[in-house]
Amino acid sequence: MKKFYSNGKLLLSGEYAILDGAEGLALPTKFGQHLSIKDSDTGIINWRSLDETNNVWFTAHLDLESLKVIETSDPVIAHRLSEILNEAKTANPKFLENLKGVYADSILTFPKNWGLGSSSTLINNISKWANIDPYRLLEATFGGSGYDIACAQHNSAIVYSKKQNHPYIKEVTFNPKFKDSIFFIYLNQKKNSREAIDSYRKRAIDKVDLIPQINQITTSILNCNNLPEFEKLMDTHESLISKTLGITTIKEKLFDDYPKSIKSLGAWGGDFVMTTGTMDTMSYFRDKGYTTILPFHEMIL
Repeated sequence: MKKFYSNGKLLLSGEYAILDGAEGLALPTKFGQHLSIKDSDTGIINWRSLDETNNVWFTAHLDLESLKVIETSDPVIAHRLSEILNEAKTANPKFLENLKGVYADSILTFPKNWGLGSSSTLINNISKWANIDPYRLLEATFGGSGYDIACAQHNSAIVYSKKQNHPYIKEVTFNPKFKDSIFFIYLNQKKNSREAIDSYRKRAIDKVDLIPQINQITTSILNCNNLPEFEKLMDTHESLISKTLGITTIKEKLFDDYPKSIKSLGAWGGDFVMTTGTMDTMSYFRDKGYTTILPFHEMIL
């Protein structure tokens, strides 16, 4: 049996702008996705996707040669899986050669609607299995900057940027002394990253002005020594991206009377936000129905 694992991800700075070469601070999470591969003699790929409670939420049988879907619990997801495997085989023609069949189990360690990288961890795991470049597989399937692939592969914080279609990754340390004041809150809805990217692409944006400002914030976050300074950087970043997107910040929209800082992470309008405060002040969010709250030490690898 072959086993693979990839880390989930959170992007602390650089959302959207990272698509145009800005430097973003990205953190791998303690949550991720496993992929186990076992040979069989069935002549097909028996695929199962399991959630964090080990319940099967998706199944598919694919022809081993053509990779066409024979039977599935969800035709849309099965079509996407077939597409990914076909792209992997194109990148490495020897992938799946000399096999008589496969049992494949893909197992998340977090709820799939959390937005921590159910797609990117899958892409990275399949790339390991197929022995191919995960960034090329991502580009051929889901698209995006690739920072999530970098997080899948690194066990420390990274500064990520993409220039001339090439990923640049620098491992850094992000272990602030005020980390006990950092919390991650799920907004009870998943945001479609591809739709968010398309919306960003359609806007006329002054990249010459935006990217240096984002880069400076990313650098400043890494050099930040105290919580008030960190909160100021969070607020500045939110204001900058809000102006860029023409979208109200999540704090103004949902939490305007919360006294501390709140920052969107990744695609705006869903998934997780990062906030500062204490365990006691988190009751503010629970009272509003946002009960999935993870302190820094529970979320970040």
